[in-house]
Amino acid sequence: MEIIPEQCKVVVALDMIVGKWKPLVIQHLISKDTLRFNELRRLMPDITQRMLTLHLRELEEQDIVRRVVYPQVPPKVEYSITEYGRTLEPILHSMHVWGAAHVEHMKQRNAEAAADAESRAASARP
Repeated sequence: MEIIPEQCKVVVALDMIVGKWKPLVIQHLISKDTLRFNELRRLMPDITQRMLTLHLRELEEQDIVRRVVYPQVPPKVEYSITEYGRTLEPILHSMHVWGAAHVEHMKQRNAEAAADAESRAASARP
């Protein structure tokens, strides 16, 4: 399938998962099936309550996450990944593999650049 750059929908896909926290929220829900809000907060201690709420709402609006409210006191709210949301799993896995390879690539590149700079500095000395 040929992708015409002007019609590329990669941006649409990235909008769904862009940011520091959305991929983590999705990955936790994929691996744990159902989690309550505070369970998600414990799994991601650096996320603020506001940011987690915002991301969960956005993911719910896009049919990636399902939110179930149980009518009890205190209210019980559970989040889970939808079947549609599960279609992101192979995409996130591929991005993880690429990201890990990129980290290694950059480590190697930086080490080579440092060695090259050291070599040039040594050859410039009288």
